[in-house]
Formats: sequence, structure tokens, C-alpha cells
Amino acid sequence: MGAAANNHEEESNPLIPAAVAAAPADEKPPQAPAPEAAKCYADGVPVVMGEPVSAHAFGGLPRESWNSGILSCLGRNDEFCSSDVEVCLLGTVAPCVLYGSNVERLAAGQGTFANSCLPYTGLYMLGNYLFGWNCFAPWFSHPTRTAIRRRYNLEGNFEAFTRQCGCCGSLVEDEERREHLEAVCDLATHYLCHPCALCQEGRELRRRVPHPGFNNGHSVFVMMPPMEQTMGRGM
Repeated sequence: MGAAANNHEEESNPLIPAAVAAAPADEKPPQAPAPEAAKCYADGVPVVMGEPVSAHAFGGLPRESWNSGILSCLGRNDEFCSSDVEVCLLGTVAPCVLYGSNVERLAAGQGTFANSCLPYTGLYMLGNYLFGWNCFAPWFSHPTRTAIRRRYNLEGNFEAFTRQCGCCGSLVEDEERREHLEAVCDLATHYLCHPCALCQEGRELRRRVPHPGFNNGHSVFVMMPPMEQTMGRGM
């Protein structure tokens, strides 16, 4: 009698849902499936649940093309036209300045311009002094191209070549081997077409990342000190 009364009391308890109360004790109530993670893009980087996807987690996402070709010296006829002309002039006259600007945008922080521009300038002058051309700086600057390609999941030169020729498909499917070959192609691109490579990277970054010196569009609040006050005896 006591056990039957206890079971009857549990079944009639309004705080227990009917589906749970009717289920046997050894069975768990059905759980709703977990919602699929929402995917979106922020600054050209895939974002899952508010966190950017790392370069190794792109998985099956198709790689994107660069916004402009490596030989598109004047860029594209869009709202960045004046910026593309500036990039072209810097890449021709002052590649050290363009390289420092690219690294500063990629690092998204101030103070990296001098740390990148000065070593590049030293290697640029050393190569021109010893051999008459800029042969040392490309070895120093090519990792920036690799970092841009990995961050924004861009198609590399090796993959583009195999896609056009239809060969070496097994190397493209192997992520580790493909990445090694892409890094070699990044070095070869900087070594053989250094000014054009710098300009292509500059155009890509200026379309994706605002300059850190612009404070990323955030407002700046200035706190004014209170005015000097004097205490006097009231009349």
C-alpha cells in the first residue's frame, strides 16, 4: 500500500512533466539535439560561435581567390582605386614602407611598422650594395605572404597551377605536403616577382583589414579634469 501510494503521488505531482513521469525509471528522457554552430565571416575570416576558425580548422571549406592578380599593378576599379595606386607607387619606389605597412595591418597592432621596415631596409641596402639588386629582403618578407594565405584561406600558387594543368592531384589532397609546397611557392614568388608580390599582399590586406592607426573605428573619449575650485566663507 505504501509503495502504491508513493507511485500515485509521484504521478500526480504537477511539478513533474507527464512524459517524464510516464517513462520507466531506467530510461532517460529524450534530449533535444544540439543546435548546429552558426557560421559567419568577420573580416574575411570564418567565425564559429563567435571565435575565428584557425588555419588548421578550415577543413572542407573551399579556398578563396586573391582579390587581385599578382600582375594587376593598378588593382581593380572600385572604391579602393586610390589605395591601389598608392600601393603600386610604394612597391616601386619604397618597398620597405609597403612591407612595414602590410605587417602592421596583418599584426593588427601599432609599433610593428618600425620592427619590420628597418630590418627590410637593411637587407635591401645590403643586397643592392653587394650584388646590385634586392636579393636578401625577399627571404625575410615571404613569411608574410604565407601568413596572409593561411589566415584568409586563400588559394596558393601551387594549387592554382595544379587546378589549371590538372596534374599532381594527390599532392593537393594531402594537406601537409601541399602546405610545404605552397610555402616554397611563396618564397619563389617573392624572390622572382618581389615588388608585384608585395603589391598584391598590400591590396589584399587593405580590402580586409583597417589600418591600426585608425583605431578600428572606435570612438575616443577624452576625460577633462575638473576646474579648480576655491573655498570661501559665505556672507
